[in-house]
Amino acid sequence: MDNKDLENEIEKIKERNKKVELDKAWETSWTRKICICTLTYIVVVIYTYIINKFNNIWLSSLVPVIGFTLSTMSLKIVRNIWEKNK
Repeated sequence: MDNKDLENEIEKIKERNKKVELDKAWETSWTRKICICTLTYIVVVIYTYIINKFNNIWLSSLVPVIGFTLSTMSLKIVRNIWEKNK
């Protein structure tokens, strides 16, 4: 391996480290936590309003699953905005 190859490898490692640091910052950010809480709360309120006439444990158990799924799907948009402002 010559110096150029080593420099390329070092640059690749630095880029990967930047990505890993950004991922960790996102995972621990208050923006992410607040978005997950808010979106889950909204889903719970809407879902509870829709199924309030039913007393079914199977329907009630879907609340956290639907809230989590929707929050993780929509967090991509929030993350892109967060990364631009970071």
